[in-house]
This record gives sequence, structure tokens and C-alpha cells, in this order.
Amino acid sequence: MERRKGRKAMTTCKAILEGLAAGTYDDRLSRAYCVTGGEVAAHRHRVADAVKRYQALFAAEGGCAVSVYSGPGRTELGGNHTDHQHGRVLAASVNMDMLAVAAPNGSGTIRIQSEGYPALEVELSLLTPQLGEEGTSAALIRGVAAQMAAEGHSLGGFNAYITSCVPAGSGLSSSAAYEVLIGVILNHLFCGNVYDPVRIAQMGQAAENKFFGKPCGLMDQTACAVGGSVSIDFLDPAAPLVCRVDFDFPATGYALCIIDSGADHADLTDEYAAITREMGGVAAALGKAVLRDVDEGAFHARIPELRRALGDRAILRAIHFFSEDRRAAQEAQALERGDFEGFLALARASGLSSALHLQNTWAAPNPSQQAIPLVLAEAEAVLAGRGAARVHGGGFAGTVQAFVPGDLLPAFRARMEALLGPDMCHVLSIRPEGGCILID
Repeated sequence: MERRKGRKAMTTCKAILEGLAAGTYDDRLSRAYCVTGGEVAAHRHRVADAVKRYQALFAAEGGCAVSVYSGPGRTELGGNHTDHQHGRVLAASVNMDMLAVAAPNGSGTIRIQSEGYPALEVELSLLTPQLGEEGTSAALIRGVAAQMAAEGHSLGGFNAYITSCVPAGSGLSSSAAYEVLIGVILNHLFCGNVYDPVRIAQMGQAAENKFFGKPCGLMDQTACAVGGSVSIDFLDPAAPLVCRVDFDFPATGYALCIIDSGADHADLTDEYAAITREMGGVAAALGKAVLRDVDEGAFHARIPELRRALGDRAILRAIHFFSEDRRAAQEAQALERGDFEGFLALARASGLSSALHLQNTWAAPNPSQQAIPLVLAEAEAVLAGRGAARVHGGGFAGTVQAFVPGDLLPAFRARMEALLGPDMCHVLSIRPEGGCILID
């Protein structure tokens, strides 16, 4: 049975622009972007520019009614490559986001113009994976819409203008932010907001796996959708246990930095897939589907025969899973009790395990390019035993995460930008909410 829930009237473009100019939305923007005072102005202008771009693209008059949506990026605080084995992770949404201005268009077509990209259209009459669409934004849209339609919702088309400050390839999960953003829009416009953040995250993951064609776990989407710092246990991936971690990061005096290594992300899908395949191979050899279900003692007892059958790298990656899964839970506990130094020690151990056991700091087919280890070496030279630096996210190329003492931040940024160029070291804040309706 098809369902379409009602929702309240949207706000006109004219009213939003007037409200932004008057400061009506300043408190809302302050919370969403973790800014105060004069810092709000930049976000006020960004939203106003997006509304004006929507008007120019989709409406002849200023009286059009729209809503404004936000899908944040995420940072992985702990649990590197544990989610796809039903393990535990610690993650957080950040104050870099994708911003959308959207409204129903009365058709069966979703029309999106993203800043810097060609316009795209997705026909809602075709909600199965399309040949040649793998790896595109259209595949993600179609995948999310397909799941809502399959659950009985009568979806309609909408127009949207999207602008992003989540850089593609930044390690902040731009694809997950996009999936969550689309899920929030469809949920609001056509489903009466019946889906909670975890369900939207699950739809995003399925869209990425089945329509986009990229194997991924559920951590990225969950962190983007739920918001704040969250400990996530994927023992039952159909119903992950999500717990907010109450911790005042600004009070530590440390800066959270994400450093873009500048390395090429092309052709790394096989590297990511090999981690899942090799960990899964160890689990299968022990009679289980994923490593979370394997007894660690039984694994260690059978390492001699497992390495003969599967090779040493698969064994090392399984060793990483068991230690990293424990560490993610310990990191959450350290933050909950206010032990930031304990958390930093665990973060350093995580980075070491990723480098030595998981081996995702550089790609074996291209050994001459080792941007991640180089960034880590330079970061550690500045930190000199303080803070922490570790590979961030999927690895192989991409980003490094660093927790930098405030007094070292100027020198740290200067060292990173001397190595990599300007605007490659991002200083972020942990945002208290995930994918959301910003203005309605």
C-alpha cells in the first residue's frame, strides 16, 4: 500500500532571505556549524547564496517555497575497518556539510544541480540499478529512493540545489553525507519524517553497495545521520547499537585536524575490497561469516594453518580487527570518563595497528607513492610525542587525522601546508547533530 504523509507548509525563498538578513536563523546556524558571534555571518551568507541559486535555477519569482537541509561529513575517531566485520566504532559528525535547498516539483523526476557539477535527473519510474550508472551520484539517489518506495511510500520528484564544503576524497565521507542528505530530503518531503537516522543510514549504505557499486560498512552513514560523537556496535547490523558519547572536546585544548595527503584515489576500490575479502576469508575458514563472530582464542590457536591457506596479510588484518574492535570500545569509555590522555594513547595504538597489521597506509601496486606515511612522519615530527596522528578512514590514499595541542597548531599547520600546499589541513569541530532540516 502506498503512503504519503502530510507535512507543514514550507517557507518562501523571500522569507528565508529576509530572515537570514535579520539574524532570525543565527542560533540555528550557530548550533549546526559550531560557531559563535561574527563567525555566523559566513554561514548566513552561504545559505543565502544557496537559496538565490535555487531561485535562479528553478523559480522565476522569489515567492517559491523551499526547505533547507544539511548532511554533515564525519570523522572516524576509532575502529578503522571494523564496521564491515560487524565490529565496534567511534565516530562523529563534523561541521563541514552538504547544504541543499529543495522543494517538490510535482513530477516523477528528481532534478539536482550540485555546485561545480553537471545537472542530473533521476526518474522515479526506474528504481533498479541502471547499467553504466555505477559510481555516480544518480546511483546513490536512485538507491535511497528505491528503498523508501519499496516500503510503500509514494515518492514524488523534487528540485534541489546542493553546495558542499565536504571535499571529495577528503576522508570525511562525502558520499555518505550525500546519501544522508538525499534520505533526509525524501523522508521530509514524502514520508512524513517516519525514518529515524539509523534507518536513513542503512538506506544510504545499501544504495552505495547495490547501486553505486562500492563495498562499504555502515559507520560512515551512521555518523553522518545520527550526529555528535557516537559509539556504534554493529554486532547486529540490522539494528546497530548507537550510543552518544558525552564529551566536551573543545575543553581539552586540542585541535582536531584532518590532513588531505593529496594522493590519487583512483583505482583503489580493489584495495578496499581486499580488506573485506581477506578478513572475511579468515572468518569463513573458522566457520563464521564475519570476524566479530569468531572466538579470538580459536583464531590465534589456528594461525599456523590459516596462514598456509590464506597468506600472512589476511592473518595480520584479522589481528588488527580483534585489537581495533576492543580499542574502539575502550576509546569511547575513556572519553566518557574524561580521560583524554588515555584516549590519545589508544588513538596512537590504532594508527600503529593500521600501519603494521591492516596495512592501509599505502597501496601495494604503487609502492613509490606513500603520501600517508609521509604525512604521518611529518606530523609526528611536530607533535614530538604529544597528541596523536593516525590514518583516517579507508586509507591507502586520502587523509590523516591528528589531535594537535593548541600551542602547536600554528607550527603543525605550517608544516603540513609546506609539504602539501595551502588548504590541505582542515581544523574541524564535532557537530552536535547529523543530517537535518536546517530551515523549514
